[in-house]
Amino acid sequence: QEQLVESGGGLVQPGGSLRLSCQYFRTVFRIYTIAWYRQAPGKQRELVATITSTGTTNYTDSVKGRFTISRENWANAVYLQMNSLQPEDTAVYYCFEPLTQEWGPGTQVTVSS
Repeated sequence: QEQLVESGGGLVQPGGSLRLSCQYFRTVFRIYTIAWYRQAPGKQRELVATITSTGTTNYTDSVKGRFTISRENWANAVYLQMNSLQPEDTAVYYCFEPLTQEWGPGTQVTVSS
């Protein structure tokens, strides 16, 4: 049974925005760091952003200033607001919990005109 489920992916034009959601089903995840990863076709999965239980965030350089990770513990959810999307952001985006090594099934983001 999946403990993390992503949603919010889709097709968007360059310069557009999307908001991804990661719903988790174990309340203990509220005190864990949650990460967003992505995997583009033919490439390795890469870390995009992380957020600790207290809200400290980190981003990979390529998304700094464009993406924002946030969380609402009362909703058991973590979000990834993605602005100024570019074709190179096209990938499957995954939610990940490092302590339990839980992955979500992923959600496809396609940036294309």
